[in-house]
Amino acid sequence: MGAHAAASATEVRLEAHAAVPDPADRADPVATLVAQDASRVPALVPIRHGRMAVSPFAFYRGAAAVMAADLGVPPRTGLTVQLAGDAHLANFGFFKAPDRELVFDLNDFDETARGPFEWDLKRLAASVTVAGRVSGLGRKDIAKATRAATRGYRETMGAAAALSPLELRYRRLGAAALVARQRGAKRERSEAFVSKAARRDSVRALTRLTAVEDGRRRIVPRPPVVCRLDEALDGVNRARTSDFFSRYRDSLPPHDAAVLRDYRFVDLARKVVGVGSVGTRCLLVLLESRQGAPLFLQFKEATVSVLERYAGDAGFENAGERVVRGQRLMQTEGDILLGWSRYERPDGGEVDFYVRQLWDGKASLEIDEMGPGRLARYAWHCGAVLALAHARSGDAAAIAAYLGEDDAADRVLAEFARGYADLNEADHAAHQAAIADGRIVAVTGV
Repeated sequence: MGAHAAASATEVRLEAHAAVPDPADRADPVATLVAQDASRVPALVPIRHGRMAVSPFAFYRGAAAVMAADLGVPPRTGLTVQLAGDAHLANFGFFKAPDRELVFDLNDFDETARGPFEWDLKRLAASVTVAGRVSGLGRKDIAKATRAATRGYRETMGAAAALSPLELRYRRLGAAALVARQRGAKRERSEAFVSKAARRDSVRALTRLTAVEDGRRRIVPRPPVVCRLDEALDGVNRARTSDFFSRYRDSLPPHDAAVLRDYRFVDLARKVVGVGSVGTRCLLVLLESRQGAPLFLQFKEATVSVLERYAGDAGFENAGERVVRGQRLMQTEGDILLGWSRYERPDGGEVDFYVRQLWDGKASLEIDEMGPGRLARYAWHCGAVLALAHARSGDAAAIAAYLGEDDAADRVLAEFARGYADLNEADHAAHQAAIADGRIVAVTGV
């Protein structure tokens, strides 16, 4: 750890992290969200607000920009890492590694940027408390689950400090190992979940998302969630779309780009995804190999990270590259087809994207169905993989020393999580009031 970082960390007492902003000193959360709407697809913005209105946890998922403004207020440690930027409970999940083993890790990097490690850890801790309240768990059970998240982070960071960089790079949390630790009905339930996740691939997506029309395979529209983009394939736009795909291939390492050589384009559609991402442009692309095997890719719009206003410019000319570089650094093993591109619109505007496989074993647990014990176990594992991700780009020994070996940090961050969950509930209520009085238009049930 550098001298400046050491001094900064020492100057920020652990107890200081329990504090939450005074509501009177915060920016208007509704105004923050509305400001984000300006760059989004207008027809989809009401869906975003409708999804956020469902519960305080749904609101929390979509309010990364609100929390970034709160976290950006000093003090902060100088213990800098590559941040996920939106490390709440629902942004962890399973996916297939290149060796085809199902692994558990962070799975959302839209807001990734460099910054103080505690920003991600606070986002995670508060999400446990918010989710626990929405699920109706008791105060003690919620506190226990929240402390489990920070304990998983703290203990794993301590272990990571003893690993060489190469050992750390290879360290991962496999689904098989997670299942092996369980017994009885819990193990049977986990085995069924893992088996179902492993079957989520492009072949399964083909049967779920497409149909044959007039002898041609087409993505089935389900407005407003899935909409056709036939105009992108006509006239001058077809050339722009071709250039768009070429830029994506050029972003891949040559040995991975070669995988796409014998795939041909079949169809394209726009798809609404997530909660906070709704309104950003997301494309579903179907390719087919010479043997007839399908491959679904997701092209997702990348914009400036919500953290950059407070952590500084990320330093990438293409926001899609920012996402990809951050993901490659933080994940143990990722999608071999992860890349980026830029679409040049006819009006001269530009839209950055990152690209990944659509399903490929991707699955997430239903957090609102977790009882207290299961939520605590899940939170611990989320904290653990977050620590591994941070350790790959930061000073694990310094972070471990700062957090300590006892549970003091766990209790401090649980106190922060309680206070921030209160703020989030007030923000959610303000959002609902804005919908009720017409300042925000929301469409629910989509």
